[in-house]
Amino acid sequence: MSAADEMPEFDAVQRQALAWVIRLHSGEATSDDAAALALWRKRSAEHEAAFREAVHLWRTFGAATRELIGSEHAAAISLASPRAAVSRRLLLGGALAAAASLGGVYAAVHPPLGLWPSLEELAADYRTGKGERRKIEVAGDIGLTLNTQTSLSLRSTSAAPRIELISGEAALDVARDNAPVVVDAGGGRIAALRARLNIRCIDGEVQVACFAGDVEVAWKDRKVQLTAAQQSTYSDASGLVPASPFDLEQEQAWQRGLLLVHDWPVARLVSEINRYRPGRIVIMDSQLGRRMISGTFNLDHLDDFIAQARGLFGATARTLPGGIVLLS
Repeated sequence: MSAADEMPEFDAVQRQALAWVIRLHSGEATSDDAAALALWRKRSAEHEAAFREAVHLWRTFGAATRELIGSEHAAAISLASPRAAVSRRLLLGGALAAAASLGGVYAAVHPPLGLWPSLEELAADYRTGKGERRKIEVAGDIGLTLNTQTSLSLRSTSAAPRIELISGEAALDVARDNAPVVVDAGGGRIAALRARLNIRCIDGEVQVACFAGDVEVAWKDRKVQLTAAQQSTYSDASGLVPASPFDLEQEQAWQRGLLLVHDWPVARLVSEINRYRPGRIVIMDSQLGRRMISGTFNLDHLDDFIAQARGLFGATARTLPGGIVLLS
């Protein structure tokens, strides 16, 4: 049985949404496509809902999604119809709007240098842009604070809440003691009951830090129990790492708008700054990347680092459009 046999008929808006997803996965999407999609999604709540559903269908059926609307029809829509009625002026305006709201234009599924969100991130229930921090309330006894470039979806808000952290970082404050909150992240599961914790899911690695209470981390067939001031990580490369202590002040600093650095290589600091700062800093000199640095950085004034790199290490900085800075 094909994917098309399993799914109901789609109306015109749903078919266009599926065509957009197929286009983004084609490897041929352009900045014009990205701007046109931004405008298409803003036409109505129906368009936005259709796009989110189309992304979920792609995640379930993959390339077989083409069968749902027919490959020829998909190609015709994705290459012509969604863009045909959009003038160049609107395309440029849409591109600027997308860049302002999402920290970059999202023209591809796997964007270069991480300058804009992936398709899965775009379909999240909640998403923060670069440098943005946002508080949301899942229920009266569950609070969430999303850090920069974080994408999160609510899978259930019932008596047993379930959350998916698609990417990024989130702090949870769980006051309930009847049923645990479950967070899916990076192929693992985190369960928390009357606890405060931080979960970071970046580049295929998940780090869970417990500030208070008890947290269970499960990955594949292994589990780790965390108590206050303990952390664990898991990934395909390292597996599930046993509980270990961590620096509470450093881990919570982002919630106060700070980045605390203690003897980090410059390359590591730049990688962290790039999560918050619009555009991207690129280190062109490997020796500079290995130099060590310490300090406290304000997340709202991270361009100060560029001046510090000049003063401390004699680095030169070349500024390019889009907030890109080459350090050497």
